[in-house]
Amino acid sequence: MSKEVKSPCVSLCHLKHDVCTGCGRSKSEITEWKSMKHKAQKMTVERAAVRLKEMRKKEGKR
Repeated sequence: MSKEVKSPCVSLCHLKHDVCTGCGRSKSEITEWKSMKHKAQKMTVERAAVRLKEMRKKEGKR
C-alpha cells in the first residue's frame, strides 16, 4: 500500500466561498496539504470529492 496520497489538484484553481471549484478542497485544506499526515490527506480527498459533486450538482452539471 502506498503511503503517498495524490493531491486532488487539477490546476484549475478558482475559489468560490473558500472552496476550490477545480478540486473541491477548502482554502485551509489546500494550504495545509503538505503538512497533513496520510490519514488526514485521505479524508481531505474524500471530503473534497463530495464537495465537488455537490457544487456541480447545484450548478446543474454532471
